[in-house]
Amino acid sequence: MRILLIRHGQPHIALRPRTSRAGFADYIARYEEAGLSPCDLPPEELRNLVHELDHVFTSSLPRSHQSAAALAPHAQLIADPLFVEAPLAAPAIPLLQMRVSKWAVLSRLLWYVGFHPGIESPRAAAKRAAQAADILIARARKSGTVALVAHGYFNWMIGRRLVACGFARSGSHRARYWNSVVYERPDI
Repeated sequence: MRILLIRHGQPHIALRPRTSRAGFADYIARYEEAGLSPCDLPPEELRNLVHELDHVFTSSLPRSHQSAAALAPHAQLIADPLFVEAPLAAPAIPLLQMRVSKWAVLSRLLWYVGFHPGIESPRAAAKRAAQAADILIARARKSGTVALVAHGYFNWMIGRRLVACGFARSGSHRARYWNSVVYERPDI
């Protein structure tokens, strides 16, 4: 069995603006709705990995769905909100201005130590990642290889569950667009 976890391509939004806490909250909302940048195409080697697949799973967010369509135009896309990114909340730190990438790191750290006002908790996200891994494993049992085009952090969470289920990982989860990690296990 082989499971490919692929991060979406570059979204059509500014990626490094400096902002305040309120601006970061607004940025999160705009990032979630952003589609794929029209200039960002999937790498050839990644297209070769999925060229034989007739189904590709994707999150329901526009950038993931459009990335999957660009990556595998021949495949049927199976969009599911189960595969959306683990959420972030903007911490209430007045007067602080940072790049959105630094806000995201701070927000993720705070999320793990209990700051998740009105959003999914780390425990709930881990449970959702386990459900996502189970769906991918079931599909891989049927077809041998399955691909998911989703989000960097949630893909990492799914990957942890796959390793716990006996899969070996090739590659690393990185904060790069079109990053892919392959998980393999003999079918038992």
